[in-house]
Amino acid sequence: MEQFWENEFVLTAAYFSVVILCIVVFLAIFELVTKYNNWEEIKNGNVAVAMATGGKIFGIANVFRHSIMHNDHLLVMVGWGLFGFFLLIIAYFIFEFLTPKFKVDDEIQNNNIAVGLISMILSIGLSYIIGASIS
Repeated sequence: MEQFWENEFVLTAAYFSVVILCIVVFLAIFELVTKYNNWEEIKNGNVAVAMATGGKIFGIANVFRHSIMHNDHLLVMVGWGLFGFFLLIIAYFIFEFLTPKFKVDDEIQNNNIAVGLISMILSIGLSYIIGASIS
């Protein structure tokens, strides 16, 4: 059985499956944190929500990328991914706190593309910082 888990195809499929599951769970948590329904807004053509959500997906995936590259065990990889997600959630609240003149959620829900773009870039940029700290 050990030889089975050492096969590169099996490892890739395992990492892929676990990361997809984590992304789905983490996006569901983000859905609870935001005031709007991400997928309903995206379905209605809200580009700002699509950009912010895309940034979150990229950010989570990038954290997992670094975690996979620097960890030999699936559970350690998931632990780092969970920690990275936690840091991205904290960054989301800090972004909301640092913009007292407007509410980030309201602006994104109102399709303010500038706020959606900044939210996307923050998620992506911070994921590189988190990823670099994993290595």
